[in-house]
Amino acid sequence: YAAPKTIDPALAQARMLDILAIAPRILDVPAEHVHAKARMHSRGGSQYGKQGAGKGASGERANIARRRLPLIEEGGLTFAVNFDDYLDVGIFLDHRVTRNLVREHAKQARRFLNLFAYTGGATLSAAKAGAAVTHVDASKGMVTWAKENAAASGLSDAPIRWLVDDCVKFVEREIRRGNHYDGIIMDPPSYGRGPKGEIWKIEESIYPFIELTTQILSDDPLFFLINSYTTGLQPAVLNYMMQTAITPKFGGHTEASEIGLPVTDNGLVLPCGASGRWSKQ
Repeated sequence: YAAPKTIDPALAQARMLDILAIAPRILDVPAEHVHAKARMHSRGGSQYGKQGAGKGASGERANIARRRLPLIEEGGLTFAVNFDDYLDVGIFLDHRVTRNLVREHAKQARRFLNLFAYTGGATLSAAKAGAAVTHVDASKGMVTWAKENAAASGLSDAPIRWLVDDCVKFVEREIRRGNHYDGIIMDPPSYGRGPKGEIWKIEESIYPFIELTTQILSDDPLFFLINSYTTGLQPAVLNYMMQTAITPKFGGHTEASEIGLPVTDNGLVLPCGASGRWSKQ
């Protein structure tokens, strides 16, 4: 995090320089391969905003096709990553387990819905497994980035419906339309704004939204996945919400656990958030 205003700017800068000097040695990588970012304290706005930029900067992401971004590969898919311009880089490594779960579940799913879908990791995993996918995110730049990842992965012609929309309003419309999905995944932010200024606060919104979303599960659904990085939304809380909102309607099995990054040196996992899973079997 960026130092608060109560800290001497010179001292804060010196600390950052110390980190940049030490990090290459600890990580055992060349200094030019270390990328440093400062997470700013903010009252709302987009979590996808450009570092050091003002309101509206996230729209610049629509231009990433004109840039030469590094490409990484995972599970036969290709993702563009941006190590410099934004706090997030374009893919969450700790979601790798979730993407693998989606790939396995989606082999049986005919219709799959990805809400708060970001740059499309779960979307592409499901599409590669053969599912027809609906990808919904409120950020136009994120949807553009996801489309480019699909193209880089050879999935330009896959049955993916790309939507820039507020996720709550989208689900409400799907209920009215009578559309249903065999599998759903959501990765809701702690705080966010929809395309028309809709406010999302996870503490107030997540459980009603889970209940709402169960209404668009098919008669014989296969899975429902939720990821969260919000402090206080622990695995036991996710498990309880899914057991009360989903299990009474469809039976099945729920489980929840921490998601994190494996530490090679000691075999432990660095906790990054929580993941809840409901499955038919």
